[in-house]
Amino acid sequence: MKSRKIKVVLLFGGRSAEHEISLISAGAIYKNLDKSLYDVASVYINKKGDWRIVPSPLIPREILAQGRFSSFLPWTSPAPGESLDADIFFPVLHGPYGEDGTIQGLLEMSDMPYVGAGVMSSAVSMDKVSMKALFVSKNLPVVHYIALLETEWLSRKDDWLGRIHSEFAFPFFIKPANLGSSVGITKVKNADETAGALELAFSYDRKILVEEGICGREFECSVLGNDEPRASLPGEVIPFREFYDYEDKYLEGKTRFRIPADLPPKETSEFQRLAVEAYRAVDCSGMARIDFFLEVTTGRIYVNEINTIPGFTEISMYPKLWGASGLPFARLLDELIRLGFERHGSLKKNVERSRRENPGR
Repeated sequence: MKSRKIKVVLLFGGRSAEHEISLISAGAIYKNLDKSLYDVASVYINKKGDWRIVPSPLIPREILAQGRFSSFLPWTSPAPGESLDADIFFPVLHGPYGEDGTIQGLLEMSDMPYVGAGVMSSAVSMDKVSMKALFVSKNLPVVHYIALLETEWLSRKDDWLGRIHSEFAFPFFIKPANLGSSVGITKVKNADETAGALELAFSYDRKILVEEGICGREFECSVLGNDEPRASLPGEVIPFREFYDYEDKYLEGKTRFRIPADLPPKETSEFQRLAVEAYRAVDCSGMARIDFFLEVTTGRIYVNEINTIPGFTEISMYPKLWGASGLPFARLLDELIRLGFERHGSLKKNVERSRRENPGR
């Protein structure tokens, strides 16, 4: 007897500045899901936050925008022929309103299995200030940084400029706390650029980071798993520009990669160890990509950040690193779906145990 296919629902688009990247990632996932194993449905979320069931992420973007949208996920049929049935959801929503625990919270409340990190780990990993605080608490090496709220900046601009210029040598980086794909980031090379870089970052977020610039190489490691995560071989990013920015990540594609990275075995193992430790520091599950710096002069490795819904485009590092580590794209997706079911089953078991042991609560 032929087994029933698993019904997977892709959630993509979204309200963040990474909307277009989400469309590309969702298209790549859709193409690589094994249709002999999965029935795939697609839900497009437009930039206003409206939801619509669509045939696939691959349809032309002007058609994505047409038709009847719902103000929320259509759990029950909003119109004839528009019912949504799912065994598991696969959020492909980069940035705020998708990678930050919001969608995860909705799915948790609805008792639905989903791929990727849970509410808490999604939220703290999206917020670079919270993320770095957890890294520091676990003694992971991070570059010197300060966090700044927009209200603090507006009330004492001269004081903050003075502090930044006294604590950071040029060049340094200014970035929004809650955004990815290098959106809103500036490499500041002189004092005249600082105020403008702060204003740009604040146009994306009320909280920003100022970070020490490291003269070194950039590496990335993919991590996969729930309570027993494992790391891929590391890869090296060789930026075409001065750093790996949005245009080069998703539009121009001139950055080069060494996959796997050309490293001695000892350094390879250290990147993998730190990647798993960073993953555990935020209590991640499912998947994440960990980004690093390797300082040229000292050989010291710094953990930069964690991305809980990394890019899944055909050129993205997360699937390419697993491919180089012996896990091709389609099998990687199988494993992510399995991990989503595993995590949901574990949570349900804990809830049911709590109900049995505390029946009066």
